[in-house]
Amino acid sequence: MRGSDAVAGSLFSYVDLEKRVRADHPLRVIRGVVNATLADLSAAFDALYSPLGRESIPPERLLRALLLQAFYSIRSERQLVERIEFDLLFRWFVGLGMDDPVWDATTFTKNRDRLLEGDVALKFLAVVLAQPRVKALLSTEHFSVDGTLLEAWASTKSFRPKDGSAPPPGAGRNGEQDFHGQKRSNETHASTTDPDARLYRKGRGKEAKLAFMGHALMENRNGLIVGAVATRASG
Repeated sequence: MRGSDAVAGSLFSYVDLEKRVRADHPLRVIRGVVNATLADLSAAFDALYSPLGRESIPPERLLRALLLQAFYSIRSERQLVERIEFDLLFRWFVGLGMDDPVWDATTFTKNRDRLLEGDVALKFLAVVLAQPRVKALLSTEHFSVDGTLLEAWASTKSFRPKDGSAPPPGAGRNGEQDFHGQKRSNETHASTTDPDARLYRKGRGKEAKLAFMGHALMENRNGLIVGAVATRASG
């Protein structure tokens, strides 16, 4: 007999997120390591927040959400928050229940900035590497250093003369600009959107972009990154 496609709303719904995630899902192992790390960082979190005022987004949930953003290559906080809203796997990993409200994207970004300004990211990586399950995978013999270009969230239209001599852009929020014949360099120009970003080209014939440089130290036995730093693009 053909099943009905009619939607019947339920007055009550009992969903255990723990049972919705399969036992062999790779995020289960990662979540165990992450939770142990976050417990060790509790004192560091306390130092970042005032005992007074309205409660923030829990820093533990912020960091779990940021890990998901990296794992699944989600381009923006707005898209990340939207994904957490409807994805049961994301809710489970972050620590939100079925009925828990998801944060506003702007609130998430402000809380994230405060957290990362406290060098929590580096502390988090250091504590992860010290976890017994992770430490057993690390060798002390062979390492590689690799670099990558991190494109800034700034348009080349924002790369303007430092002395303010550039002609005004065209009409509209993202008005057209004519760069033909202009000589632009990091010595004379800077981005009005992200002043720390620098104009950089990977090689001859490649397009110049506003970017930073990312540097990663990797141990070669299991291919795990054990150190990372971002610098201004140069060279």
